[in-house]
Amino acid sequence: MAAAPVLFLLGLPGVGNGTQARMLEADFGLVQLSTGDLLRAAVARGTGAGHAARAMMAVVSPDVDDEVMVERVSGPLHLRRVRRGPSR
Repeated sequence: MAAAPVLFLLGLPGVGNGTQARMLEADFGLVQLSTGDLLRAAVARGTGAGHAARAMMAVVSPDVDDEVMVERVSGPLHLRRVRRGPSR
């Protein structure tokens, strides 16, 4: 199976990266993984990564440690719907 293309949209909160991601998802059948959504879900489930993320998000800076982010994003990247790529 060929590797699915990966596209990263980077930007500060509120600049439209989420809006653009949803449009790309709809127009091209891509799978959107929002790091913010993944972190909020981990916090809601009370996982180890969620506890670490909550502590980091509670301080003045909303930055989350790279290790926590990699842990949250690496799981969904292995899901079948993500691995197979666009559904065109």
